[in-house]
Amino acid sequence: MESTFRRARRKPVSEMNVVPYIDVMLVLLVIFMVTAPMLTAGVKVELPKAVTDNMTLKNRDPLIISIKADGTYWLKQGNKDDRPISREALRDSLTEALQATPDAPVLVNGDSKVNYGAVVTLMASLQKAGVPNVGLLTQAETDAAR
Repeated sequence: MESTFRRARRKPVSEMNVVPYIDVMLVLLVIFMVTAPMLTAGVKVELPKAVTDNMTLKNRDPLIISIKADGTYWLKQGNKDDRPISREALRDSLTEALQATPDAPVLVNGDSKVNYGAVVTLMASLQKAGVPNVGLLTQAETDAAR
């Protein structure tokens, strides 16, 4: 008895299926788009909109961190006197002060002879302590000096 059902022979397909490759490419694109912003390193600093604008404290006592020319750190909280402080203790003091008054402005007062790296290191430790914005104190130029 001969089979009435004949199987049709299929020819081999010589085309390549690229859909899986497109899927992999799109997944990699999403991964790179998500991870790229996380790879940038640096200290976030909010730049002033104009050089002549003054910072308003809105009746809040600022925390002022001073760096002297010899590299020592000094902390002034509100109306208290400046006190010398180590960089390690500075982070703990700032964390405590910001827990008490989270909206207190933090200002950096650096001597003009201080190494720029010391200021950047200080600002990085301020960022690690959870300080959202840091102001830099400067001395206004006199009209004669211009």
